[in-house]
Amino acid sequence: MKINLTACDLNQTGLEMYDLISELYPICRSITGNGVRETLKILQRHIPLDIREVPTGMPVFDWTVPKEWNVRDAYVKNAKGEKVIDFKKSNLHLLNYSTPIHEKIPLAQLKEHLFTLSDRPDWIPYRTSYYSENWGFCLTHRQLEALEDGEYEVYIDSSLEDGYLTYGEYFLKGETSDEILLSCHICHPSLCNDNLSGISLITFLAKHLSTLSLRYSYRFLFIPGTIGSITWLSLNEENAFQIKHGLVAAGVGDSGNLTYKKSRRGDAEIDRTVAHILKHSTRPYAIAEFSPYGYDERQFCSPGFNLPVGSLTRTPFNCYPEYHTSADNLDFVRPTALAESLDTYLAILEVLESNKKYVNTNPKCEPQLGKRGLYGAFGGKKARKRKRWRCYGFSIYRTATIAYSILPSDRNWNFL
Repeated sequence: MKINLTACDLNQTGLEMYDLISELYPICRSITGNGVRETLKILQRHIPLDIREVPTGMPVFDWTVPKEWNVRDAYVKNAKGEKVIDFKKSNLHLLNYSTPIHEKIPLAQLKEHLFTLSDRPDWIPYRTSYYSENWGFCLTHRQLEALEDGEYEVYIDSSLEDGYLTYGEYFLKGETSDEILLSCHICHPSLCNDNLSGISLITFLAKHLSTLSLRYSYRFLFIPGTIGSITWLSLNEENAFQIKHGLVAAGVGDSGNLTYKKSRRGDAEIDRTVAHILKHSTRPYAIAEFSPYGYDERQFCSPGFNLPVGSLTRTPFNCYPEYHTSADNLDFVRPTALAESLDTYLAILEVLESNKKYVNTNPKCEPQLGKRGLYGAFGGKKARKRKRWRCYGFSIYRTATIAYSILPSDRNWNFL
């Protein structure tokens, strides 16, 4: 089954993915709130996304759904009334989940709530305080150094109150009830690679797959990081076993090499499939073992679930200087990288869709190829090697999948 886009369509889709990132870029998102809702409503223009809301206070395993946070404005003014830090110029300026405040305080006290990057003096860091009520501002180190002694007006017009955790879900029914999970986190504000790139990729992946006839059913999740996947698993614990393969998409728009982080199982079909595709892609890549640190694969692979879910990114999180800073902007992500990432995801799904398990009904000794038209009249030739490989596999295995039992390890999927 062919599900890949043509080169022409792929290039155009890369541009469209970038356009979606550009549209979502200004929105201030968090793990809850109206920024998430606004983002999901924009995605509904592309796919029939269901928007779900879970109330504050609901227990989800060892966690509790937090209060909902929204912000309208925030700034710091100097003694002259000049805004020296302005949320409306960059939503990264505000410590995400800051509690409301309107006070005048001295510079020394203000500095206790300021965050900068001294080694990157022109970049604004991204900082959060989801589960510990506090307030703060992020700014460039040069801005910090320019602050003069005196009194400053601190204003944060935000709310932290009972509400909802909001996430998006799209279920695409296939021939079977077995599912492939594709997930991304939607909680970061104006950060392009982490993770508007993942949001865009999953959106366009869903959009393309919805036009095809598929063997697997597909579940697409747009969830806040950590608490979102924990909440979804808590609400869907009984049905999670339907997930047979899964990928968490993040950081897929930078120019770095593709990197795959294995599932906890390490040798699940998704792990072998991604390794197979990357090996035969002719592009540099890396494969990392599972660790309980990263994106939402941590939750899907937690011991109580141990789902076969890996994470396919480009440069790993925290391994590029722009990570969680204002430098992760529209100049950092590239349409060509987005298109290449999408193409790789599609190639992986194509193998999973086609890699059926076959039962050898004649397992005693190898089959006679000649009477089936699979062996030439004269021995010693290499004719019809591809067909002979199919039968050769069944002379070894009682049951076999094409990709991992029959296909020679040095051959790519198209060999068959």
